[in-house]
Amino acid sequence: MTSREALVRHPVAIAGAVITTVSAVVFIALVIAVLAGWLANPYAGLVVFVLLPIAFAVGLLLIPLGMRLQRRKLAGDPQAAAEWPVLDFRRPEVRRTTLLVIALTAVNLVILLVAGYGSLHWMESPSFCGQVCHTVMQPQHSAWQQADHARVACVSCHIGEGPKAFVHAKLAGVRQLAHVVTGSYPTPVPPGAEMPPGEQAKTCLGCHQPSRVIGDAVRAFYEYAEDEGNTETRTLMRMHIGAGSLSGRAIHTHADPAIRVEYVASDAARQVVPYVKFTDAKGQVKEFFAEGATEQTISGGTRKTMDCADCHNTVGHPIAPTAEKAVDTAIAAGAVSRKLPFARREAVRLLKASYASHDAAAQEIDRGFRGFYQSNGGSIDPQELARTVTALQNLYRRNVFPTMKVTWGSYPHNQGHPEDRGCFRCHDDNHKAKDGSTINGDCEYCHKEVTAPEGS
Repeated sequence: MTSREALVRHPVAIAGAVITTVSAVVFIALVIAVLAGWLANPYAGLVVFVLLPIAFAVGLLLIPLGMRLQRRKLAGDPQAAAEWPVLDFRRPEVRRTTLLVIALTAVNLVILLVAGYGSLHWMESPSFCGQVCHTVMQPQHSAWQQADHARVACVSCHIGEGPKAFVHAKLAGVRQLAHVVTGSYPTPVPPGAEMPPGEQAKTCLGCHQPSRVIGDAVRAFYEYAEDEGNTETRTLMRMHIGAGSLSGRAIHTHADPAIRVEYVASDAARQVVPYVKFTDAKGQVKEFFAEGATEQTISGGTRKTMDCADCHNTVGHPIAPTAEKAVDTAIAAGAVSRKLPFARREAVRLLKASYASHDAAAQEIDRGFRGFYQSNGGSIDPQELARTVTALQNLYRRNVFPTMKVTWGSYPHNQGHPEDRGCFRCHDDNHKAKDGSTINGDCEYCHKEVTAPEGS
Protein backbone atom coordinates (compact mmCIF):
# COMPACT_ATOMS: atom_id res chain seq x y z
CA MET A 1 0.00 0.00 0.00
CA THR A 2 1.57 3.25 -1.07
CA SER A 3 1.62 5.83 1.70
CA ARG A 4 0.00 9.24 1.18
CA GLU A 5 3.25 10.90 2.24
CA ALA A 6 5.04 9.23 -0.62
CA LEU A 7 2.38 10.20 -3.14
CA VAL A 8 2.54 13.94 -2.41
CA ARG A 9 6.25 14.05 -3.17
CA HIS A 10 5.72 14.32 -6.91
CA PRO A 11 6.87 17.72 -8.30
CA VAL A 12 3.40 18.44 -9.69
CA ALA A 13 1.82 17.87 -6.28
CA ILE A 14 4.48 20.00 -4.62
CA ALA A 15 3.87 22.77 -7.17
CA GLY A 16 0.15 22.56 -6.47
CA ALA A 17 0.74 22.87 -2.74
CA VAL A 18 2.98 25.89 -3.25
CA ILE A 19 0.50 27.62 -5.60
CA THR A 20 -2.38 26.96 -3.24
CA THR A 21 -0.47 28.21 -0.20
CA VAL A 22 0.85 31.35 -1.88
CA SER A 23 -2.48 32.27 -3.47
CA ALA A 24 -4.23 31.73 -0.14
CA VAL A 25 -1.81 33.99 1.72
CA VAL A 26 -1.97 36.68 -0.95
CA PHE A 27 -5.76 36.41 -1.09
CA ILE A 28 -6.08 36.92 2.66
CA ALA A 29 -3.69 39.86 2.57
CA LEU A 30 -5.50 41.57 -0.32
CA VAL A 31 -8.92 40.97 1.23
CA ILE A 32 -7.68 42.75 4.32
CA ALA A 33 -6.39 45.56 2.09
CA VAL A 34 -9.75 45.84 0.33
CA LEU A 35 -11.66 45.91 3.62
CA ALA A 36 -9.28 48.57 4.92
CA GLY A 37 -9.94 50.71 1.83
CA TRP A 38 -6.42 50.50 0.44
CA LEU A 39 -7.56 49.03 -2.87
CA ALA A 40 -10.56 51.18 -3.68
CA ASN A 41 -10.70 50.63 -7.44
CA PRO A 42 -12.83 48.40 -9.67
CA TYR A 43 -9.96 46.15 -10.80
CA ALA A 44 -9.20 45.09 -7.22
CA GLY A 45 -12.15 42.71 -7.44
CA LEU A 46 -10.80 41.17 -10.65
CA VAL A 47 -7.55 40.15 -8.96
CA VAL A 48 -8.79 39.44 -5.44
CA PHE A 49 -12.04 37.66 -6.20
CA VAL A 50 -11.36 36.13 -9.63
CA LEU A 51 -7.68 35.58 -10.45
CA LEU A 52 -6.48 34.50 -6.98
CA PRO A 53 -9.34 32.03 -6.42
CA ILE A 54 -8.64 30.56 -9.86
CA ALA A 55 -4.97 30.12 -8.92
CA PHE A 56 -6.04 28.56 -5.62
CA ALA A 57 -8.33 26.11 -7.41
CA VAL A 58 -5.64 25.24 -9.97
CA GLY A 59 -3.24 24.50 -7.12
CA LEU A 60 -5.76 22.22 -5.47
CA LEU A 61 -6.27 20.32 -8.73
CA LEU A 62 -2.53 19.87 -9.21
CA ILE A 63 -2.16 18.08 -5.86
CA PRO A 64 -4.30 15.01 -6.74
CA LEU A 65 -2.87 15.06 -10.27
CA GLY A 66 0.65 14.87 -8.85
CA MET A 67 -0.39 12.10 -6.48
CA ARG A 68 -1.74 10.05 -9.39
CA LEU A 69 1.45 10.57 -11.38
CA GLN A 70 3.51 9.56 -8.34
CA ARG A 71 1.38 6.42 -7.89
CA ARG A 72 2.18 5.38 -11.47
CA LYS A 73 5.83 6.09 -10.91
CA LEU A 74 6.01 4.04 -7.72
CA ALA A 75 4.21 1.14 -9.38
CA GLY A 76 7.13 0.78 -11.78
CA ASP A 77 9.94 1.74 -9.36
CA PRO A 78 9.32 1.02 -5.67
CA GLN A 79 12.70 2.56 -4.76
CA ALA A 80 11.35 5.98 -5.75
CA ALA A 81 9.49 5.96 -2.45
CA ALA A 82 12.67 6.52 -0.47
CA GLU A 83 12.11 8.58 2.63
CA TRP A 84 12.92 12.26 2.61
CA PRO A 85 15.71 13.45 4.90
CA VAL A 86 14.65 14.31 8.44
CA LEU A 87 15.26 17.88 9.62
CA ASP A 88 17.14 17.84 12.90
CA PHE A 89 16.74 21.28 14.47
CA ARG A 90 19.32 20.36 17.10
CA ARG A 91 21.91 20.97 14.41
CA PRO A 92 22.90 24.68 13.90
CA GLU A 93 23.20 24.38 10.12
CA VAL A 94 19.63 23.05 9.87
CA ARG A 95 18.32 25.95 11.95
CA ARG A 96 20.20 28.50 9.83
CA THR A 97 18.98 26.95 6.59
CA THR A 98 15.38 26.88 7.81
CA LEU A 99 15.52 30.51 8.94
CA LEU A 100 16.96 31.50 5.56
CA VAL A 101 14.16 29.69 3.71
CA ILE A 102 11.55 31.38 5.90
CA ALA A 103 13.13 34.81 5.33
CA LEU A 104 13.30 34.31 1.56
CA THR A 105 9.69 33.11 1.53
CA ALA A 106 8.63 36.26 3.38
CA VAL A 107 10.53 38.39 0.89
CA ASN A 108 8.84 36.58 -1.98
CA LEU A 109 5.44 37.19 -0.44
CA VAL A 110 6.21 40.90 -0.07
CA ILE A 111 7.30 41.03 -3.70
CA LEU A 112 4.10 39.30 -4.77
CA LEU A 113 2.00 41.73 -2.73
CA VAL A 114 3.82 44.79 -4.06
CA ALA A 115 3.62 43.47 -7.63
CA GLY A 116 -0.08 42.75 -7.21
CA TYR A 117 -0.73 46.18 -5.77
CA GLY A 118 1.21 47.82 -8.60
CA SER A 119 -0.58 45.80 -11.25
CA LEU A 120 -3.92 46.94 -9.85
CA HIS A 121 -2.93 50.57 -10.22
CA TRP A 122 -1.62 49.95 -13.72
CA MET A 123 -4.79 48.21 -14.84
CA GLU A 124 -6.91 51.13 -13.61
CA SER A 125 -4.77 53.70 -15.45
CA PRO A 126 -5.87 55.36 -18.69
CA SER A 127 -2.62 54.22 -20.30
CA PHE A 128 -3.75 50.59 -19.81
CA CYS A 129 -7.17 51.32 -21.33
CA GLY A 130 -5.91 53.49 -24.17
CA GLN A 131 -2.55 52.00 -25.08
CA VAL A 132 -2.80 48.25 -24.47
CA CYS A 133 -5.55 48.17 -27.11
CA HIS A 134 -3.90 51.07 -28.93
CA THR A 135 -5.48 50.82 -32.37
CA VAL A 136 -9.00 50.13 -31.14
CA MET A 137 -9.12 52.75 -28.39
CA GLN A 138 -6.87 55.37 -29.98
CA PRO A 139 -9.76 57.71 -30.93
CA GLN A 140 -11.28 57.62 -27.44
CA HIS A 141 -7.93 57.88 -25.66
CA SER A 142 -6.76 60.78 -27.81
CA ALA A 143 -10.03 62.66 -27.33
CA TRP A 144 -10.00 61.97 -23.58
CA GLN A 145 -6.56 63.59 -23.27
CA GLN A 146 -8.02 66.86 -24.61
CA ALA A 147 -11.30 66.71 -22.68
CA ASP A 148 -12.40 68.38 -19.46
CA HIS A 149 -12.29 64.98 -17.74
CA ALA A 150 -8.67 64.26 -18.66
CA ARG A 151 -7.81 63.87 -14.97
CA VAL A 152 -10.57 61.29 -14.45
CA ALA A 153 -9.50 57.67 -14.97
CA CYS A 154 -11.46 55.57 -17.46
CA VAL A 155 -12.57 53.07 -14.82
CA SER A 156 -14.09 55.83 -12.69
CA CYS A 157 -16.88 56.17 -15.27
CA HIS A 158 -16.89 52.87 -17.13
CA ILE A 159 -16.99 50.54 -14.13
CA GLY A 160 -19.63 50.98 -11.47
CA GLU A 161 -19.91 49.72 -7.91
CA GLY A 162 -21.38 46.47 -6.64
CA PRO A 163 -21.46 42.90 -7.96
CA LYS A 164 -23.85 43.62 -10.86
CA ALA A 165 -21.62 46.32 -12.32
CA PHE A 166 -18.56 44.15 -11.67
CA VAL A 167 -19.98 41.18 -13.57
CA HIS A 168 -21.16 43.46 -16.40
CA ALA A 169 -17.71 45.04 -16.76
CA LYS A 170 -15.83 41.73 -16.64
CA LEU A 171 -18.07 40.04 -19.20
CA ALA A 172 -17.79 43.06 -21.47
CA GLY A 173 -14.01 43.04 -21.03
CA VAL A 174 -13.74 39.37 -21.98
CA ARG A 175 -15.86 39.97 -25.08
CA GLN A 176 -13.82 43.03 -26.08
CA LEU A 177 -10.54 41.18 -25.54
CA ALA A 178 -11.76 38.41 -27.83
CA HIS A 179 -12.62 41.01 -30.48
CA VAL A 180 -9.15 42.55 -30.23
CA VAL A 181 -7.34 39.19 -30.37
CA THR A 182 -9.35 37.98 -33.37
CA GLY A 183 -9.41 41.39 -35.09
CA SER A 184 -13.21 41.28 -35.23
CA TYR A 185 -13.85 44.64 -33.60
CA PRO A 186 -16.10 47.06 -35.49
CA THR A 187 -14.67 50.16 -37.19
CA PRO A 188 -15.53 52.60 -35.89
CA VAL A 189 -16.40 51.39 -32.40
CA PRO A 190 -20.15 52.13 -32.15
CA PRO A 191 -21.35 55.09 -30.06
CA GLY A 192 -22.71 54.31 -26.64
CA ALA A 193 -19.66 52.78 -24.94
CA GLU A 194 -20.00 50.02 -22.37
CA MET A 195 -21.15 51.70 -19.16
CA PRO A 196 -22.31 50.26 -15.86
CA PRO A 197 -26.03 49.47 -16.19
CA GLY A 198 -28.01 52.02 -14.21
CA GLU A 199 -24.80 53.54 -12.82
CA GLN A 200 -24.16 56.50 -15.12
CA ALA A 201 -26.07 59.05 -13.07
CA LYS A 202 -24.55 57.74 -9.84
CA THR A 203 -21.09 57.99 -11.35
CA CYS A 204 -21.62 61.58 -12.49
CA LEU A 205 -23.22 62.59 -9.20
CA GLY A 206 -20.03 61.69 -7.40
CA CYS A 207 -18.77 65.10 -8.52
CA HIS A 208 -21.71 66.95 -10.09
CA GLN A 209 -24.90 68.09 -8.40
CA PRO A 210 -27.66 68.96 -10.92
CA SER A 211 -29.96 70.13 -8.12
CA ARG A 212 -27.49 72.82 -7.09
CA VAL A 213 -29.03 76.29 -7.52
CA ILE A 214 -27.03 77.73 -10.41
CA GLY A 215 -29.86 79.47 -12.26
CA ASP A 216 -29.42 80.71 -15.81
CA ALA A 217 -26.06 80.97 -17.56
CA VAL A 218 -25.11 82.96 -20.64
CA ARG A 219 -23.16 81.06 -23.26
CA ALA A 220 -21.45 82.54 -26.33
CA PHE A 221 -21.43 80.59 -29.60
CA TYR A 222 -19.03 81.63 -32.36
CA GLU A 223 -19.28 80.92 -36.08
CA TYR A 224 -17.13 82.19 -38.93
CA ALA A 225 -17.93 82.79 -42.57
CA GLU A 226 -15.94 81.45 -45.52
CA ASP A 227 -15.20 84.93 -46.83
CA GLU A 228 -11.87 86.67 -47.06
CA GLY A 229 -12.13 88.25 -43.63
CA ASN A 230 -13.44 85.11 -41.85
CA THR A 231 -16.35 87.20 -40.59
CA GLU A 232 -17.37 86.36 -37.05
CA THR A 233 -20.94 85.82 -35.87
CA ARG A 234 -21.45 85.67 -32.13
CA THR A 235 -24.68 84.41 -30.60
CA LEU A 236 -25.39 84.85 -26.91
CA MET A 237 -27.86 82.41 -25.36
CA ARG A 238 -29.31 82.47 -21.88
CA MET A 239 -29.40 78.80 -20.95
CA HIS A 240 -32.02 77.73 -18.40
CA ILE A 241 -29.76 75.22 -16.70
CA GLY A 242 -30.40 74.74 -13.01
CA ALA A 243 -33.07 74.89 -10.34
CA GLY A 244 -32.76 78.66 -9.93
CA SER A 245 -33.69 79.46 -13.53
CA LEU A 246 -35.59 82.73 -14.03
CA SER A 247 -37.83 80.99 -16.55
CA GLY A 248 -39.12 78.48 -14.02
CA ARG A 249 -37.77 75.70 -16.22
CA ALA A 250 -34.41 73.96 -16.11
CA ILE A 251 -32.50 71.71 -18.50
CA HIS A 252 -31.25 69.67 -15.56
CA THR A 253 -34.82 68.77 -14.65
CA HIS A 254 -34.06 65.60 -16.60
CA ALA A 255 -31.60 64.62 -13.85
CA ASP A 256 -33.86 65.57 -10.93
CA PRO A 257 -34.01 62.50 -8.64
CA ALA A 258 -37.65 63.36 -7.80
CA ILE A 259 -38.78 62.57 -11.33
CA ARG A 260 -38.21 59.70 -13.71
CA VAL A 261 -37.86 59.84 -17.48
CA GLU A 262 -37.85 56.57 -19.40
CA TYR A 263 -37.59 56.13 -23.14
CA VAL A 264 -37.25 53.57 -25.90
CA ALA A 265 -34.59 53.92 -28.60
CA SER A 266 -35.10 52.02 -31.82
CA ASP A 267 -31.49 52.33 -33.01
CA ALA A 268 -28.11 51.44 -31.50
CA ALA A 269 -26.94 55.07 -31.41
CA ARG A 270 -30.10 56.08 -29.48
CA GLN A 271 -30.94 58.84 -31.92
CA VAL A 272 -34.47 57.65 -32.74
CA VAL A 273 -36.85 57.74 -29.76
CA PRO A 274 -40.41 56.57 -30.53
CA TYR A 275 -41.61 56.46 -26.90
CA VAL A 276 -41.12 58.51 -23.71
CA LYS A 277 -42.58 57.87 -20.27
CA PHE A 278 -42.53 60.72 -17.74
CA THR A 279 -43.23 60.19 -14.02
CA ASP A 280 -43.42 63.42 -12.01
CA ALA A 281 -42.61 64.00 -8.34
CA LYS A 282 -46.18 63.09 -7.35
CA GLY A 283 -46.03 59.76 -9.15
CA GLN A 284 -48.28 60.85 -12.02
CA VAL A 285 -47.38 59.14 -15.28
CA LYS A 286 -47.70 60.43 -18.82
CA GLU A 287 -46.67 58.54 -21.94
CA PHE A 288 -45.65 60.20 -25.21
CA PHE A 289 -45.55 58.48 -28.60
CA ALA A 290 -43.70 59.76 -31.65
CA GLU A 291 -45.64 60.22 -34.85
CA GLY A 292 -45.82 56.90 -36.68
CA ALA A 293 -44.60 54.87 -33.70
CA THR A 294 -46.04 51.35 -33.54
CA GLU A 295 -46.21 48.76 -30.78
CA GLN A 296 -43.76 46.64 -32.74
CA THR A 297 -41.27 49.52 -32.95
CA ILE A 298 -41.53 50.22 -29.24
CA SER A 299 -41.35 46.60 -28.10
CA GLY A 300 -38.40 45.93 -30.37
CA GLY A 301 -36.41 48.93 -29.13
CA THR A 302 -34.12 49.37 -26.14
CA ARG A 303 -35.82 50.67 -22.99
CA LYS A 304 -33.73 52.92 -20.78
CA THR A 305 -34.12 55.25 -17.83
CA MET A 306 -32.71 58.65 -18.72
CA ASP A 307 -29.53 59.74 -16.95
CA CYS A 308 -26.67 62.19 -17.40
CA ALA A 309 -24.99 60.29 -20.24
CA ASP A 310 -28.09 60.48 -22.45
CA CYS A 311 -27.33 64.15 -23.09
CA HIS A 312 -23.67 64.40 -22.07
CA ASN A 313 -22.83 61.34 -24.13
CA THR A 314 -19.42 62.53 -25.38
CA VAL A 315 -18.22 64.49 -22.38
CA GLY A 316 -15.53 61.92 -21.56
CA HIS A 317 -13.88 61.85 -24.99
CA PRO A 318 -15.44 64.42 -27.35
CA ILE A 319 -14.75 64.16 -31.06
CA ALA A 320 -15.88 67.17 -33.06
CA PRO A 321 -19.15 66.51 -34.91
CA THR A 322 -18.11 68.54 -37.97
CA ALA A 323 -14.94 70.03 -39.40
CA GLU A 324 -16.72 73.39 -39.46
CA LYS A 325 -17.39 73.21 -35.73
CA ALA A 326 -13.79 72.22 -34.99
CA VAL A 327 -12.38 75.09 -37.04
CA ASP A 328 -14.79 77.64 -35.55
CA THR A 329 -13.78 76.58 -32.06
CA ALA A 330 -10.10 76.82 -32.97
CA ILE A 331 -10.54 80.30 -34.46
CA ALA A 332 -12.42 81.48 -31.38
CA ALA A 333 -9.62 80.15 -29.19
CA GLY A 334 -6.98 81.88 -31.31
CA ALA A 335 -5.32 78.69 -32.53
CA VAL A 336 -6.33 79.34 -36.17
CA SER A 337 -5.53 82.87 -37.27
CA ARG A 338 -8.32 85.11 -38.59
CA LYS A 339 -5.65 87.34 -40.09
CA LEU A 340 -5.14 84.85 -42.90
CA PRO A 341 -7.60 85.50 -45.79
CA PHE A 342 -10.08 82.65 -46.33
CA ALA A 343 -8.47 80.73 -43.47
CA ARG A 344 -11.78 79.22 -42.37
CA ARG A 345 -12.74 78.06 -45.85
CA GLU A 346 -9.35 76.51 -46.63
CA ALA A 347 -9.08 74.90 -43.21
CA VAL A 348 -12.46 73.18 -43.56
CA ARG A 349 -11.63 72.03 -47.09
CA LEU A 350 -8.37 70.41 -46.04
CA LEU A 351 -9.76 68.82 -42.87
CA LYS A 352 -12.66 67.22 -44.73
CA ALA A 353 -10.39 65.60 -47.33
CA SER A 354 -9.54 61.90 -47.09
CA TYR A 355 -6.05 60.81 -46.07
CA ALA A 356 -4.54 57.38 -45.54
CA SER A 357 -2.95 58.16 -42.18
CA HIS A 358 -2.17 60.92 -39.72
CA ASP A 359 1.28 61.38 -41.23
CA ALA A 360 -0.16 61.71 -44.72
CA ALA A 361 -2.74 64.19 -43.44
CA ALA A 362 -0.07 66.31 -41.74
CA GLN A 363 1.94 66.50 -44.96
CA GLU A 364 -1.03 67.31 -47.19
CA ILE A 365 -2.49 69.91 -44.80
CA ASP A 366 0.89 71.64 -44.62
CA ARG A 367 1.37 71.52 -48.38
CA GLY A 368 -2.20 72.50 -49.25
CA PHE A 369 -2.56 75.37 -46.78
CA ARG A 370 0.80 76.93 -47.55
CA GLY A 371 0.30 76.33 -51.26
CA PHE A 372 -2.97 78.27 -51.27
CA TYR A 373 -1.32 81.44 -50.03
CA GLN A 374 1.76 81.00 -52.21
CA SER A 375 -0.39 80.70 -55.34
CA ASN A 376 -2.43 83.78 -54.45
CA GLY A 377 0.51 85.99 -53.54
CA GLY A 378 0.14 88.78 -51.03
CA SER A 379 1.93 89.42 -47.78
CA ILE A 380 1.31 86.66 -45.24
CA ASP A 381 2.80 86.56 -41.77
CA PRO A 382 4.91 83.36 -41.76
CA GLN A 383 4.43 82.90 -38.01
CA GLU A 384 0.64 83.10 -38.28
CA LEU A 385 0.77 80.67 -41.18
CA ALA A 386 2.96 78.17 -39.32
CA ARG A 387 0.84 78.41 -36.16
CA THR A 388 -2.36 77.79 -38.11
CA VAL A 389 -0.90 74.83 -40.00
CA THR A 390 0.13 73.22 -36.71
CA ALA A 391 -3.34 73.83 -35.26
CA LEU A 392 -5.04 72.22 -38.27
CA GLN A 393 -2.75 69.20 -38.12
CA ASN A 394 -3.63 68.78 -34.44
CA LEU A 395 -7.36 69.10 -35.17
CA TYR A 396 -7.16 66.28 -37.68
CA ARG A 397 -5.01 64.14 -35.39
CA ARG A 398 -7.49 64.53 -32.50
CA ASN A 399 -10.70 63.95 -34.44
CA VAL A 400 -10.05 61.73 -37.46
CA PHE A 401 -8.58 58.22 -37.29
CA PRO A 402 -8.43 56.51 -40.70
CA THR A 403 -7.52 53.07 -39.33
CA MET A 404 -10.66 52.96 -37.16
CA LYS A 405 -12.76 54.80 -39.79
CA VAL A 406 -13.54 57.54 -37.28
CA THR A 407 -14.24 60.90 -38.85
CA TRP A 408 -16.36 64.00 -38.37
CA GLY A 409 -19.84 62.97 -37.28
CA SER A 410 -18.99 59.38 -36.37
CA TYR A 411 -20.21 60.03 -32.84
CA PRO A 412 -23.36 62.16 -32.48
CA HIS A 413 -23.44 64.83 -29.77
CA ASN A 414 -26.65 64.93 -27.75
CA GLN A 415 -25.78 67.99 -25.65
CA GLY A 416 -27.70 70.49 -27.74
CA HIS A 417 -28.88 70.20 -31.32
CA PRO A 418 -26.88 72.35 -33.80
CA GLU A 419 -25.12 69.41 -35.49
CA ASP A 420 -27.07 66.34 -34.34
CA ARG A 421 -30.65 65.67 -33.24
CA GLY A 422 -29.72 65.79 -29.58
CA CYS A 423 -32.57 67.51 -27.73
CA PHE A 424 -34.86 67.14 -30.74
CA ARG A 425 -34.90 63.38 -30.31
CA CYS A 426 -37.75 64.07 -27.88
CA HIS A 427 -38.38 67.84 -27.87
CA ASP A 428 -39.87 68.06 -31.35
CA ASP A 429 -43.59 68.72 -30.70
CA ASN A 430 -44.25 65.35 -32.40
CA HIS A 431 -44.20 63.18 -29.29
CA LYS A 432 -47.84 63.27 -28.19
CA ALA A 433 -49.70 61.94 -25.17
CA LYS A 434 -53.29 60.63 -25.24
CA ASP A 435 -54.58 63.97 -23.89
CA GLY A 436 -53.04 65.80 -26.88
CA SER A 437 -50.13 67.37 -25.01
CA THR A 438 -46.66 67.15 -26.54
CA ILE A 439 -43.07 67.28 -25.42
CA ASN A 440 -42.31 70.96 -25.86
CA GLY A 441 -40.19 71.81 -28.88
CA ASP A 442 -40.23 75.60 -28.44
CA CYS A 443 -36.73 77.08 -28.79
CA GLU A 444 -37.18 79.31 -25.75
CA TYR A 445 -38.22 76.40 -23.56
CA CYS A 446 -34.56 75.70 -22.75
CA HIS A 447 -32.79 78.90 -23.79
CA LYS A 448 -33.31 82.42 -25.05
CA GLU A 449 -31.17 84.60 -27.26
CA VAL A 450 -29.95 87.75 -25.56
CA THR A 451 -28.46 90.96 -26.90
CA ALA A 452 -24.90 91.74 -25.98
CA PRO A 453 -24.25 95.14 -24.36
CA GLU A 454 -22.85 97.75 -26.69
CA GLY A 455 -19.08 97.71 -26.88
CA SER A 456 -18.79 94.12 -25.69
